[in-house]
Amino acid sequence: MTTPLVLLDLDGTLMDSAPGITASAAHAYRTLGLPVPDAATLRSFVGPPITDSFPTHGVPRERVGEALAAYRAAFTAGGMFDNSVFDGVPAALRELRAAGCVLAVATSKPEVFARPICERFGLSALVDDVFGAPLDEATSTKADVIAKALAALGRQSPAAPEDGPVLMVGDREHDVHGAAEHGIGCLGVSWGYAAPGELERAGIVGTVDDVADLAAQVLARLR
Repeated sequence: MTTPLVLLDLDGTLMDSAPGITASAAHAYRTLGLPVPDAATLRSFVGPPITDSFPTHGVPRERVGEALAAYRAAFTAGGMFDNSVFDGVPAALRELRAAGCVLAVATSKPEVFARPICERFGLSALVDDVFGAPLDEATSTKADVIAKALAALGRQSPAAPEDGPVLMVGDREHDVHGAAEHGIGCLGVSWGYAAPGELERAGIVGTVDDVADLAAQVLARLR
């Protein structure tokens, strides 16, 4: 079998990044003098491009740039490292690599942040590459990030059987829809930040409820 490829979302899939993201988003609302959303709403900011989340949750479109600047100020001042790798993720990545998989992070987070975060928390050594959005997230979708990853790794879009099996692993509907644009199925993880039923409505191929089962379920889907 040609080498299987596993594309991995970062926030909510490999890492619990909610603390830094939600605190940075709350800082942006306070800076703009706008009401800070409740905790559940702030949690929904984890995963999608931040430039989508602000106008969805009360920031006037003409002030999104201002909100983004305030968010980035807090994020780069330390929020970007206020996170942790989910227990069991490193072992799962090692198991997948030992099984012959190519592993790549594909995240909506700007790549200039994703790479140092993966390096800081030891993920870079466990995957083959890290792909993210441009700094102007508004110009990119998850499908665009996946397209970049596929091209860099020598894969076709839509995914072609002769290149080997490809699977996306993610925790939000954006992962599912982005992968689907390239003919790729998405395995959902339940420990992330999706709302109840979100992944099922988006069309995941299955759900992993325990990190300890992640490698086995990925390999089963690839076969």
